[in-house]
Amino acid sequence: MYTEKTIKHFRNPKFAGEIKDADAVGEVGNMKCGDVMKMFLKVEDGVIKDIKFQTYGCIAAIASSDAMCELALGKTLDDALKITFKEVIKQLDDLPQIKFHCSVLGTAALKKAIENYKKKVSD
Repeated sequence: MYTEKTIKHFRNPKFAGEIKDADAVGEVGNMKCGDVMKMFLKVEDGVIKDIKFQTYGCIAAIASSDAMCELALGKTLDDALKITFKEVIKQLDDLPQIKFHCSVLGTAALKKAIENYKKKVSD
Protein backbone atom coordinates (compact mmCIF):
# COMPACT_ATOMS: atom_id res chain seq x y z
CA MET A 1 0.00 0.00 0.00
CA TYR A 2 2.77 2.48 0.91
CA THR A 3 6.01 2.91 -0.99
CA GLU A 4 9.35 2.05 0.56
CA LYS A 5 10.21 5.76 0.62
CA THR A 6 6.99 6.62 2.47
CA ILE A 7 7.71 3.95 5.08
CA LYS A 8 11.27 5.28 5.48
CA HIS A 9 10.00 8.84 6.10
CA PHE A 10 7.50 7.45 8.62
CA ARG A 11 9.90 5.22 10.53
CA ASN A 12 12.91 7.57 10.53
CA PRO A 13 11.69 11.14 10.09
CA LYS A 14 14.65 13.51 9.85
CA PHE A 15 12.66 16.60 10.73
CA ALA A 16 10.45 15.42 13.61
CA GLY A 17 10.63 17.63 16.67
CA GLU A 18 10.23 21.20 17.77
CA ILE A 19 12.31 24.36 17.39
CA LYS A 20 12.08 26.02 20.81
CA ASP A 21 13.02 29.50 19.56
CA ALA A 22 11.23 29.19 16.21
CA ASP A 23 10.77 32.32 14.12
CA ALA A 24 7.35 31.02 13.08
CA VAL A 25 4.89 28.22 13.75
CA GLY A 26 2.00 27.03 11.61
CA GLU A 27 -0.63 24.52 12.68
CA VAL A 28 -3.43 22.90 10.69
CA GLY A 29 -5.79 20.01 11.21
CA ASN A 30 -8.34 17.92 9.38
CA MET A 31 -11.49 17.30 11.38
CA LYS A 32 -12.56 14.35 9.19
CA CYS A 33 -9.46 12.21 9.75
CA GLY A 34 -8.13 13.76 12.96
CA ASP A 35 -4.65 14.59 11.62
CA VAL A 36 -2.93 17.64 13.13
CA MET A 37 0.33 19.08 11.79
CA LYS A 38 2.53 21.75 13.31
CA MET A 39 5.53 23.24 11.45
CA PHE A 40 8.34 25.23 13.06
CA LEU A 41 10.62 27.51 11.04
CA LYS A 42 13.95 29.19 11.60
CA VAL A 43 14.50 31.85 8.92
CA GLU A 44 17.62 33.82 7.96
CA ASP A 45 17.61 36.43 5.22
CA GLY A 46 14.34 35.09 3.85
CA VAL A 47 15.63 31.50 3.63
CA ILE A 48 14.39 28.51 5.67
CA LYS A 49 17.51 27.50 7.63
CA ASP A 50 15.81 24.97 9.91
CA ILE A 51 12.42 23.30 9.86
CA LYS A 52 10.78 20.75 12.16
CA PHE A 53 7.34 19.23 12.53
CA GLN A 54 5.08 17.63 15.08
CA THR A 55 2.31 15.53 13.58
CA TYR A 56 -0.47 13.55 15.14
CA GLY A 57 -1.75 11.22 12.48
CA CYS A 58 -1.31 8.20 10.29
CA ILE A 59 1.72 6.90 8.34
CA ALA A 60 0.91 9.14 5.38
CA ALA A 61 0.53 12.25 7.57
CA ILE A 62 3.87 11.77 9.30
CA ALA A 63 5.68 10.84 6.07
CA SER A 64 4.14 13.82 4.25
CA SER A 65 5.24 16.18 7.02
CA ASP A 66 8.81 14.90 6.82
CA ALA A 67 8.86 15.06 3.01
CA MET A 68 7.44 18.60 3.13
CA CYS A 69 10.28 19.68 5.43
CA GLU A 70 12.84 18.02 3.16
CA LEU A 71 11.50 19.97 0.18
CA ALA A 72 11.33 23.32 2.03
CA LEU A 73 14.71 23.33 3.79
CA GLY A 74 17.09 25.81 2.16
CA LYS A 75 14.41 27.45 0.02
CA THR A 76 13.41 31.09 0.15
CA LEU A 77 10.03 31.69 1.75
CA ASP A 78 8.54 32.58 -1.64
CA ASP A 79 9.88 29.40 -3.25
CA ALA A 80 8.68 27.29 -0.32
CA LEU A 81 5.18 28.72 -0.77
CA LYS A 82 5.18 27.30 -4.31
CA ILE A 83 5.65 23.70 -3.13
CA THR A 84 2.54 21.71 -4.09
CA PHE A 85 0.97 18.64 -2.57
CA LYS A 86 1.85 16.82 -5.80
CA GLU A 87 5.55 17.51 -5.16
CA VAL A 88 5.19 16.05 -1.67
CA ILE A 89 3.56 12.93 -3.15
CA LYS A 90 6.37 12.68 -5.72
CA GLN A 91 8.95 13.03 -2.91
CA LEU A 92 7.34 9.95 -1.31
CA ASP A 93 7.25 8.02 -4.61
CA ASP A 94 3.44 8.17 -4.44
CA LEU A 95 0.67 7.85 -1.88
CA PRO A 96 -2.65 6.03 -2.08
CA GLN A 97 -5.19 8.50 -3.48
CA ILE A 98 -7.27 8.25 -0.30
CA LYS A 99 -4.24 9.69 1.56
CA PHE A 100 -3.57 12.68 -0.73
CA HIS A 101 -5.18 14.95 1.87
CA CYS A 102 -2.16 14.31 4.13
CA SER A 103 0.16 15.93 1.60
CA VAL A 104 -2.28 18.84 1.27
CA LEU A 105 -2.15 19.31 5.06
CA GLY A 106 1.66 19.42 4.91
CA THR A 107 1.63 22.26 2.39
CA ALA A 108 -1.06 24.06 4.41
CA ALA A 109 1.00 23.85 7.62
CA LEU A 110 4.05 25.28 5.85
CA LYS A 111 1.96 28.08 4.35
CA LYS A 112 0.55 28.96 7.80
CA ALA A 113 4.06 29.09 9.28
CA ILE A 114 5.30 31.34 6.47
CA GLU A 115 2.25 33.62 6.84
CA ASN A 116 2.95 33.75 10.58
CA TYR A 117 6.58 34.72 9.92
CA LYS A 118 5.69 37.41 7.36
CA LYS A 119 3.10 38.89 9.73
CA LYS A 120 5.66 39.05 12.57
CA VAL A 121 8.26 40.72 10.33
CA SER A 122 5.81 43.32 8.99
CA ASP A 123 4.47 44.31 12.44
